[in-house]
Amino acid sequence: MEHIQVMGVQGLPLIHAGDNIAAMICERVPVWDNDILCIASTIYSKARGYTKLLSAITPSERAVRLGNLNGEDPRFVQAVLDASTDIIMEHPFILSELAFGHIGVRAGVDQSNIEDGMVIFLPPDPMKAADEVRAEIRSIAGVDIGVIITDTCGRSFRRGQTGNAIGWSGFPAIRDFRGDTDLFGHVLKITEEAVVDEIAGFANFVMGESNNGVPAVVFRNCPKWTGHDSLYFTNNEDITKRVLKKEWGQ
Repeated sequence: MEHIQVMGVQGLPLIHAGDNIAAMICERVPVWDNDILCIASTIYSKARGYTKLLSAITPSERAVRLGNLNGEDPRFVQAVLDASTDIIMEHPFILSELAFGHIGVRAGVDQSNIEDGMVIFLPPDPMKAADEVRAEIRSIAGVDIGVIITDTCGRSFRRGQTGNAIGWSGFPAIRDFRGDTDLFGHVLKITEEAVVDEIAGFANFVMGESNNGVPAVVFRNCPKWTGHDSLYFTNNEDITKRVLKKEWGQ
């Protein structure tokens, strides 16, 4: 296997609605067939206009109640409620589910890396977003790459945030080892590796979390893998979600 190369895309300006981020990336780094491009969801959402002025949001009674409970601006809380399909936990922070299956703190609604007085939302369909960027790269550069849309998420049982994949295109999310054998010939029964999250996590390390200004990362020479796209647990499988909803009477 060749050495894997990891290249942060340097020199991207602040992104605004209407910007063609695929073209901007291709202008700054060569992309080759089979590369994997990781893009922070923030720049995709800004380019597509998934943002809103706080002053344009009118909080509901529930948003006011939760804002007082958690010490947050009720208008921001309303943005979280609007982006959520299910509220799993209300306090000490809102934990919610989005339409595409992702579960995250405050529905991924953010006030970082955006102008004051605004909020930014996750793409409503990150899988479609990854498909779109992949098609645009193919049209511009004539190459077939994989694309991952990333977001920074906390983790149960551990301190700190890591990058997670919320959308992907060009490969399966999960590398499925079930049925293979280990070094001693034992048949693997449960091993499913979330490759897209592993790549997204390293991309996040390159991107940084403050003012690095590297919202896109290219991976080269990653080995191919086979598997499936069932990254999210179903309701019947997700024990943590069931326990939390029971605890909060949801």
